[in-house]
Amino acid sequence: MTFQLNKILNLPSFVLGCFLILISCVVFYSFGNQKPFFLKSMDNQIMDIMFNIRGPVPDSGQVIIVDIDEKSLTHFGQWPWPRNLLADLTTHLFENGARVVGFDIVFAEKDRASPVYFFQNLDEDIKGQIPKNTLADIVKKPSLDYDTLFGQALSKGPSVLGYAFQMKKDFLKSEDQVPFPSSIIKIKPDTLNFQNLSLIPAYRAIINHPSVSMAQSEGFFNVFEDRFGTTRQVPLLIEMDHIPYPSLALEIYRIGTANTVLTIQASDKIKTPQNTILGIHIGNQFIPTDSFGQLSINFRGPARTFTYISALDVLTSPDIPAIKDKFVLIGSSAVGLFDLKTTPLSNVIPGTEINANIIDNLIQSDPFTYDRYTEIGLTYFLIISGGLLISLLLSAMGPAVGSFGAFAFLIFVLAYDYYHFFLDNRHVGIAYPILTCVGIVFFTTVFNAFRERKTKRFIHKAFSHYVAPDVVTHLIKNPETLSLKGEERELTVLFLDIRGFTSLSENMTSRELGNFMNDFLSRISHIIIKNDGTVDKFIGDAVMAFWGAPKSDPYHAYKAVHAALDIKTELARFDAHRYSNAIPRIQVGIGINSGVVSVGNFGSKERFDYTVMGDNVNLASRLEGANKNYGTTILISEATRNMTGQNYFCRYVDKVAVKGRQKPVDIYEPLSIGRPSAELVQEVTTFEKGVKAYQQQDFQGALSIIDKLHAASPSQLYQSYIDRIHGFIKAPPQFKWDGSERRARLPVNELLTK
Repeated sequence: MTFQLNKILNLPSFVLGCFLILISCVVFYSFGNQKPFFLKSMDNQIMDIMFNIRGPVPDSGQVIIVDIDEKSLTHFGQWPWPRNLLADLTTHLFENGARVVGFDIVFAEKDRASPVYFFQNLDEDIKGQIPKNTLADIVKKPSLDYDTLFGQALSKGPSVLGYAFQMKKDFLKSEDQVPFPSSIIKIKPDTLNFQNLSLIPAYRAIINHPSVSMAQSEGFFNVFEDRFGTTRQVPLLIEMDHIPYPSLALEIYRIGTANTVLTIQASDKIKTPQNTILGIHIGNQFIPTDSFGQLSINFRGPARTFTYISALDVLTSPDIPAIKDKFVLIGSSAVGLFDLKTTPLSNVIPGTEINANIIDNLIQSDPFTYDRYTEIGLTYFLIISGGLLISLLLSAMGPAVGSFGAFAFLIFVLAYDYYHFFLDNRHVGIAYPILTCVGIVFFTTVFNAFRERKTKRFIHKAFSHYVAPDVVTHLIKNPETLSLKGEERELTVLFLDIRGFTSLSENMTSRELGNFMNDFLSRISHIIIKNDGTVDKFIGDAVMAFWGAPKSDPYHAYKAVHAALDIKTELARFDAHRYSNAIPRIQVGIGINSGVVSVGNFGSKERFDYTVMGDNVNLASRLEGANKNYGTTILISEATRNMTGQNYFCRYVDKVAVKGRQKPVDIYEPLSIGRPSAELVQEVTTFEKGVKAYQQQDFQGALSIIDKLHAASPSQLYQSYIDRIHGFIKAPPQFKWDGSERRARLPVNELLTK
């Protein structure tokens, strides 16, 4: 399992991108002809955005809505109106030259406001008080039967009544409730039949009362919403009992264009239980639909884009020129009648205006068409081309550039879809390729982040052997601080070397020597890293380390000296353990210097090291070697001592002339952290007094002081001064002497050249 995971994690992100492209293509192929709902929803949302970007467009000017609005309801009373009033409305429209009048209303019952209905439903006691002949004459008068008046008005011109389909079973179906017309609908090719069409099925029809059904035609006004409550597609045909029926808008357009037949164009090339519908022919015009006979509406704009005329104005004005030769829809925008819908361009729009949009689409022959085959080809092209481009950018340029490239590609795709397809009234879904591109960016970025995290953990673990863990963490979080070029920076350098290593190693076998060095260097490295230092390199029995890089540290000098004192303490414990095993004791020399050096990656193009270089590095190396002359373990430069302040108690050792430097360097030996015992302070103070006398050429005074110190506490440091003083007493300096040790040059440490 671990091997497989590592194998996957080592895959280049480009290969992963290609793999995701392949998976995406396979998944898209598996959809077949039915896209999942969420993809359809995304395509619809994208199309809604494009509608809003495009904004309103001019309608044909051929569709008029006669609105039973609040003003009309206030004037004539609340709905439903007496049908003699609707008869007057219809008559006025025909008199003003309407091409066709359609009612987006169903009149399913008798008009109970009609006088005839009143007299027919009198109580028997009241009827007995009226002569039978008189009552019969009243009932027969056409002027008193409002349903008859309305039906007669409809018959005087091209008119279409609306009705509704009940889509769910409610067990109220009646065999005589069948709308018309069905005889005007044909099918092409004629080898097919209605039963095999994939139309939306209805359970029963809520039709108009027979007394008013004198219009030239009828049509259903069902308008369906998607799951988000928005109307985008409407059926032009619905089947009931395997018989297709036309919509109100389709019939208004057919009657208004004086066509007598509707022909359904279906496909018989693919043998399936249900034949795919391609569209509808009206005369020489072909209206494309989806496979369910639905038209995708090309909305002209938000609510009230079309011309609205109040029903009150039609009834009270004898002459309305705007109605002449127009397709007239009668409906209501009154909120109380609840005929309100939602479209991509409007949250609230009267249902009548939905039908107005459909009629206008048919007039201008510009409804949206769903181009399935173009969508399939475009989807595969975008998945492959876009996926490869994004994968390449992510692999070569990183997540930021890759994400920007993906964003630019998606903007291009959306713009292309808008200008090339949407404005040409073609609906081509691009949600799937967009999701694919986003998915490639997401999964590749997560994959790269996971790999990077794995790599960082490896680097952290590996680099932690050389520098403090918090330094490694800082570098991983702030890689820019690790310069790939040399830079000048003030830091502190430490050199450590084992004294007499050759003779020490002669007494060990190769395995013992290896174990000894591993143990010794592990202890040294642990202390350096614990004090936030960077282990630069191991050179045989020597160690080089520095503080203040790659992570800046204002306390680099303090931490370096602290590490040196910790090493001295640790080696005492190390020696005690080794002595118990009869192994010779070891001595080390440590040199520390602070100053400006060059730090960065140095080496060849094939191999380089992160290290430090410069004169201040050489000085630290020479101070390490100088410990041999004084019998000391740790020597630090004056620069380091000044940076540590009063944190350490140091003994002044000497002023030395170092090779490569014109001015002599004061060197110190750190003895303890903070103030030591009074006896040690007194001894150091006395010694420094003797050194001062020595440097002022008071050799007898200096000898007297240092001789007493040496007699009380013998040390190589005191002896070296005594030897020098005796030499100067015999042969005083012949040159202008500055108090520095010039006769015996400090040995040059060869660590950097090994």
